[in-house]
Amino acid sequence: MTKETLGQLIIDSEETMYHIAKSLLYNDADCADAIQEAIVKAFAKLHTLKDDSYAKTWLIRIVMNECYAIMRKEKKIISLQETESKDYSDLYEAIFHLPEQIKLCVTLYYMEGYSVKEVAALLDTTESAVKNRLAKARGKLKEALAD
Repeated sequence: MTKETLGQLIIDSEETMYHIAKSLLYNDADCADAIQEAIVKAFAKLHTLKDDSYAKTWLIRIVMNECYAIMRKEKKIISLQETESKDYSDLYEAIFHLPEQIKLCVTLYYMEGYSVKEVAALLDTTESAVKNRLAKARGKLKEALAD
C-alpha cells in the first residue's frame, strides 16, 4: 500500500475512526488526539501492513490502541453528574454507560456496519462472544431506554 492510498483510506474512514474513539473516550479533544496519533502511527508503520485488504481493520485497531493508551495515561473516570450535564441523546447516553467491550461491539456492529465475524476479528474474540455481547447490549439498552 502506498502512502497516497493510506491517505485516501484515512479520509474515507474519518467517521468510523471518530465513532470508535467516541465509544471509548468521552472527551472530543481526547478523540481527536487518539485519531491524530493513530494517523501518525499508521504512516510510520505502513511497512508492517502485510495485506492491503485488511488496511481498514488495521487502521481501526491502531485507533483503538491509541484510545486505550489515552485511557491508561489519564485514568479518566467520568462522574454521573458530568454525563448528565451534557446534552446527548438518550440512546448515546445509554450506550456510553455500557461496559467497554459491549460498547465497542455495539459501535462496530450497529453504527459502523461491520459483520459479527469482522467485529470478532477486530476485538480478537470469538463470534459467539460478539453475539452474546450484542444480545446483552440490546437488553441493557432496552431496560435503560424504557425509563
